[in-house]
This record gives sequence, C-alpha cells and structure tokens, in this order.
Amino acid sequence: MCGICGIKGFKDDNLLKRMSAVMSHRGPDDQGYFLGKDIGLGIRRLSIIDLETGHQPIHNEDESIQVVLNGEIYNYRQLSQELKAKGHCFYTSSDTEVLAHLYEEFKHDCIHKLRGMFAFCIWDKKEDSLFLARDRLGIKPLYYTVKEDKFLFASEIKALLEYKDISREIDLRALDYYLSFLYIPAPLTIFKAIKKLSAGHYLNFKKGNLDIKRYWRLNVEQENGKSLGFYKEKINNALLDSVKSHLVSDVPLGVFLSGGIDSSAIVCLMNRLGINDIKTFSIGYEGRYASYNELEYSRLVAKKFNTQHREFIVKPDIINSLHNIIAHLDEPFADSSAVLTYFISRQASKHVKVALSGIGADELLGGYPRYIGTELSSYYDRLPYFFRKLSKGLSLYMKATGKGRDYAGRIKRFLASGMLDPYERYLSWITFFDKEKKDEIYSPDIKAAIKQTEYLHLNFFKEADRQGFLEQSVYLDINTYLPDDLLIMGDRMSMANSLELRVPFCDHELIKTCFAIPYKLKLKGFKLKGLFKETLEGILPAEVINKPKQGFMAPLADWLKQDLKPYALDVLSRDNIRKRGYFDPDYIQGMLRQHFSGKAIFTHQIWALLILELWLRTKES
Repeated sequence: MCGICGIKGFKDDNLLKRMSAVMSHRGPDDQGYFLGKDIGLGIRRLSIIDLETGHQPIHNEDESIQVVLNGEIYNYRQLSQELKAKGHCFYTSSDTEVLAHLYEEFKHDCIHKLRGMFAFCIWDKKEDSLFLARDRLGIKPLYYTVKEDKFLFASEIKALLEYKDISREIDLRALDYYLSFLYIPAPLTIFKAIKKLSAGHYLNFKKGNLDIKRYWRLNVEQENGKSLGFYKEKINNALLDSVKSHLVSDVPLGVFLSGGIDSSAIVCLMNRLGINDIKTFSIGYEGRYASYNELEYSRLVAKKFNTQHREFIVKPDIINSLHNIIAHLDEPFADSSAVLTYFISRQASKHVKVALSGIGADELLGGYPRYIGTELSSYYDRLPYFFRKLSKGLSLYMKATGKGRDYAGRIKRFLASGMLDPYERYLSWITFFDKEKKDEIYSPDIKAAIKQTEYLHLNFFKEADRQGFLEQSVYLDINTYLPDDLLIMGDRMSMANSLELRVPFCDHELIKTCFAIPYKLKLKGFKLKGLFKETLEGILPAEVINKPKQGFMAPLADWLKQDLKPYALDVLSRDNIRKRGYFDPDYIQGMLRQHFSGKAIFTHQIWALLILELWLRTKES
C-alpha cells in the first residue's frame, strides 16, 4: 500500500518531493523517485510484499518502463511465472515489477490480466506517454489535473494542491452532489481543476493529449434455473477463493470484526485456510451509547475461531479527532462511519500492517433494507392509485427517529415515494437534501450559479435497464456508493494510520460470480442476505447469523443531541453561515431549531453542514 504521485510536461523536483512528503502517512517505510527531463514519479511505500527488494519506482530490463503502484496485485506470482516463460527477466520479487513486464507484453490490455486493488502509473520512455489505471471497483484512489500541457497525478488531493498554479475554485456541481449524497461521485472532486479517475477506467497522457477509457463494467446477465444448493456452493467457493487471494502478504494480517456476518465470514474462511493466529479488532461504546454495540457478537466469533481479539471503546469526545479526520479526507465527506473507521484503524495499526474488512458484502449479497423496499415496490405499484396517493399524504404525519434501525423512517420514505418512477423513487431513498430542500437552503447567488442537471447516477441505472428495479438499484450502488463513499472512506481512514485495508467482497471475480445469481434469491423471503445466511448456517454462531442488521454506524443522532450539540450550534452559527455565502442563514437556523426541539429529524443534514464548514476551515489554514 502506497501513495504515488507524478508530473509530466515540466520539471520540478522539489514539487514532486513535496507532493510525496504530504502523503508520508500512506507509506512511512520507504520513498523513491524517478526524475527525468520533463517527467517525475514519486512513491511513499508501506512495505507489504517483497520487503527487501521491492523499492519503487520499478523498471523493466532496459529501464524504458518505469512504474509506481499503490495497492496489491494478488495474482502477481502466477503472472510472474507466465512472463518469465516468455523471456522476461526480473530483478525483484514484487508485484510492481510484474506491471512493467506485463505492459511490455500487452500494452494497455495488461489491465485485463490483473486481479487486485490498484492505482498505478507506467511511464513509457519510447512512447513518451503516461498510462494510469484504477482497479475495477475503485478500491484505490487516483486524482489528476491538467493545465495546458502539464499533467499531475496523485493518490490524494492534498498532494496535487502542492502545485501552487492549480486553481482552488470550488466546483458548485460537486457541492450540490455532496448535499444530496454526503459524498462527491467520480469523476468530480470539490475542486473544479482536479478530477478523480473513475473506477474501472484507465488514462493515457501523451503529447499534451488526455485519453480516458472505461475498461470494465459489471455484467448484469443472470444465471437462472439452478437449485439453491448450486448457488450456495458458488458463493462459498468464490468467497473462499477471494479470501485466499487476499492473504498474499509478507507481514501479519488482521480483521476488522464488527460482529456482523460479513467480517465473521472472513474470519471463518481464514481459519479454514489454515491461518491460526488471526488478529481481530472490534469497536464499541459504553454508557448511554451501549445500545449501538455489537461487541457481544464479535466476542462469540473471536472465541469460536480462537482469534487474538482486541476491543476499543469509542468515547463521545471526538472533536479533536474530527479535525484530523476531515484533513485526511481532502474534500467534504459526511458518512459518519468514517469516524469509526478512523478509530479502529488507529488501534489495529498498532498491531498489524494489513487488515481485512467486510466492505462490499451488502451490495453483493443483499444487505441493505432499501433492497427489500425495491422488491416490495413491485407489489405496492399494483395497488389502486387513490390508495397510494392517500398513503403518500399520510406519510407526512409519520415521524422518523433518526436512530439505528429507524423502521418508522423507512416506512415514511417508502410511502412518500410511492407515486414516483423507479429511478426517482430510489433516488429519494438515498438522498439527504432533495432538490426542493436545496432550493430553500442555497443563497440566491449560489442558486443562480448552480446548473441543476441530471445526476450521473441515472447513467448507471440505465445500464441495467434490462433487469428489474432491484438489480438496477444494486448496480447503481456498486458503481457509485461503493467506490465513492465506502471504499474512499476505507482507504482514507486506514491510510491515515498507515494501515492497508483489504476488501475480499470487492474482488471482481467474486462480484461477477455472485451478481449472476438472481438477486431475489439473496433476499430469500424478504430477508436481508437470506441466501448468504443459509450458506453460513452451522459455520458461524447462530446468534450472529440471526441477529438483526445493525451496520457499522456511529451514534450520530445521540451525539448531535447531546455531546456535540453546543459545538454544532457554534460552528453553524448565523454569522458563520452568512460569511460563507453558500446558504441561507435563516433556513439553517430554522432547521437547527426544528431538529433540537424534536419537531423534525435532520441528523445527517446537520452533520453534512458541520463537516462542510470544518472542511472549509482546513482549506483556509
């Protein structure tokens, strides 16, 4: 795991070293540079594979190819043998060198040979070109900027901002997305001049020309007509294969053990593969926040598989840590789970360099309650028009709680969206500030400047239009929420603590296998992960399999109502909002009054505004 950076089209060795230095947390073990006439590559390395000779940048035999890699190529040993058989000579045992020779052999098509999580750059001296690629699911990040014939890239935005000629102008469309989803989807970033390379895409920069192509998309065709036993065996075998591939390492590994079935399944399969000294890490709460705990379930799993188990209790005083977390995120990001991911990464990094996580399982195997909502929609739509219209009206009088398993809130959203078409309905479930709210919250100047266009999400919804509403919704999440929220969060918070996070459920081979299974079967009997749970019966403790879904969540509603309330009111004061000029101070003050009086629930909206203001302060510092 590393931080990579580079420049092309000009020479500035000091800039390259500054870019690398601000990402030292991503790679405290080693650093390296390749410096040419108008090309520079930099790397900060967290040594995981080939500890002795894996120093980057790495080159081919005649040094006409130079490579920097962030991530891991899990099938590098197999590829190395194939390349040696073709006559390629290796001087290291690293996965990075495989990229150099693979590119020699296949050029841009080398990307299709790789299994892993990666963002890399290859400089081809003969072509005088840069070839950059990001893995299929977007596990590892990659940012870039182009200014005339100058090109810069890096693993983090803060490295690019070391280039003083980059405009810091805020992209208002990105801000609009942030308010809607609490994250900014690729290819946008909060800065107009900086872009994300989207998941499953590669980029070629040659003679001042930028060429971006999508090299992978998930096949939505499904394999029907098989028995449940057949599908269970496919899930089991594919997951076992994925976990096995993710164990490639020359340093010890751990697991983020939440107490849910996803991380528990990873521990189980590691045990089955003969790993006897598994280190597991869990996070929990005490006192009035104890209801958010899943520690009793993680303890059951740790005991069953005899892991070296450690627990960490989150204290409600998170303000000091919050500033550090926001600084590492580089742009506004309001998924409150980032706080927990930061804390558990900090604890795990004291004991291991690599940890496995269950990120991606909910999308793959049917873990979100909204997926049950999509299935119920097909039945609900058959009801008479007047009944659905009446239900929408009644939903206005229902009150959500904003906490944990907020069943009332889910029913309210379901009924309120019952008159919408499928895409707009699903969008209403996953947005926090809808278009009507944003019309009210924006200041007149910002409202006039933002061009309300169709969300990028619609493109992904359309790509799966041959399937049903459920499959379209899952496909959308895999292409947006997973890479741009969950995986960005996992990468940033683990790397902030110099920890490599691996995500076996995001293996593209596993996803291809599991997505071919009819999705309705995964919600067997309207039961979240019903098929997966049946697959794990007799393997995991029954209490873990049968417990209600809780999710890896912070007690945000309680934090804002109690410990963080004075802080939130101070940060979001009328004067602070007015000075920014983005929002209507009266609207925000009214929202705060309604929330803290209990008349309405605006937990995530207030958190998003709080994070945005704090991020703006880090931008100015």
